[in-house]
Amino acid sequence: MSQQGLTPEFAIGYRDLMLDGFKNEAEVTKKVIAAVPDAASSYKPDPHARTAKELAWHLAGSDVHFLESILNLKFDMSGGPVEKPATIAEIVAWYDQNLQPALTRLAAMSGEQLLTPIPFAGVFNLPAVLYLSFLNNHSIHHRAELATYLRPMGSKVPSIYGGSYDEPFQMPAPEETAA
Repeated sequence: MSQQGLTPEFAIGYRDLMLDGFKNEAEVTKKVIAAVPDAASSYKPDPHARTAKELAWHLAGSDVHFLESILNLKFDMSGGPVEKPATIAEIVAWYDQNLQPALTRLAAMSGEQLLTPIPFAGVFNLPAVLYLSFLNNHSIHHRAELATYLRPMGSKVPSIYGGSYDEPFQMPAPEETAA
């Protein structure tokens, strides 16, 4: 996307569109993380892969880190001192506890703030708002990766974009009409 001609109004509209979608994705992400059984969370499909627990933490931590980086108008790649939760339930709780305030704060950023260029790993220097697509894509990518771990760990795959074998799509009951 060309950065020329981006306006504060565009930045606010794009942010609102991306946040609406990301909020829905985050709810699905929580379901996928919560489906990881603690007893099998050391599962990894390949010696070079992360364990399910490591991947769940990467997913939760990265989502929040990306949002905080946009809020701070700076990407801190040091990894930070965040203590890793001990269980999958603690990862889900941490994600929920830290994600919601970041989303609320991001929704309050001005158009000018959202247009502030942020360098990223010496590769990109985009307006802050454009990193929301990176956040969304990164999250969906790792959520799908984690979802492929679930059945081999003996868990069930929740509905992600419609039903799954384990959680079939349910048509809403038609509303009864008054006679």
